[in-house]
Amino acid sequence: MRLGFIGGGKLAGSVIRGLMRAKYCAPSTILVSEPHEPTRRTLEEDLGIIGTAENAEVAAKAEIILVAVKPGVLLPMLGEIAPALERRLVISLAAGVRLQSMEKVAAAHFMRAMTNTPSAICRAATALARGGRTTNSELSIARELFSVIGAVVEVTEDQIDAVTALAGSGPAFVYTVIEALARGGEKMGLAWDVALTLATQTVLGAAQLATESKLSPEELRRMVVTPGGTTAAGLAMMEKLRTSDGLIAAVDAATKRGAEMADQIR
Repeated sequence: MRLGFIGGGKLAGSVIRGLMRAKYCAPSTILVSEPHEPTRRTLEEDLGIIGTAENAEVAAKAEIILVAVKPGVLLPMLGEIAPALERRLVISLAAGVRLQSMEKVAAAHFMRAMTNTPSAICRAATALARGGRTTNSELSIARELFSVIGAVVEVTEDQIDAVTALAGSGPAFVYTVIEALARGGEKMGLAWDVALTLATQTVLGAAQLATESKLSPEELRRMVVTPGGTTAAGLAMMEKLRTSDGLIAAVDAATKRGAEMADQIR
């Protein structure tokens, strides 16, 4: 089954790298259209996939098409290749463009997938939303594809903006937390590289334990906290500075921005 990608930027490149890392398919079965030649050449040389500058070539040759272009150009692009997309499974990775808008432009079987850049190392968080023409078989195909590069959940489309904020933008929020932890270590006398290594590994280990233990964040937190101890002192300061509120507000703001983008593209 040939996979086609329209757009070979950071997100699409991450997904492709994850698929290759997981040995999901042979590089020769992936066709990517990317107008920016240096980006296209990098994918070809690093991963062995087949590149082209023509979206129409992907539409004609691929059995499953993943679209990863900027939201503002998505609908016009789909209109240009609409005849070739009829009854094809087309999965949009773009934020802010509704399934109904895409279904008006072409007779493809559209779905949306919100994923993130950790897909490159098979640690993605992906949410799928089916369209009005999506079959159960197509949903299974999409779930299988994204499950090889990370965790997959199914949501309704009205939840996609929240997914975009939490999973799509979330890595940037986590990197900010890692940087802040490392800065705290540096402030307390650690060398920057030592502090960054410890902060990064601490976040990685905590996330892995949360995944494998199936315990709630509250239960895991209680395993670390000793009344009157160092962790309790740190958590008290985080509460005083409303650190949790800041992260909640970040997801809220990103969700609202996603909804605004969707309103602008109809």
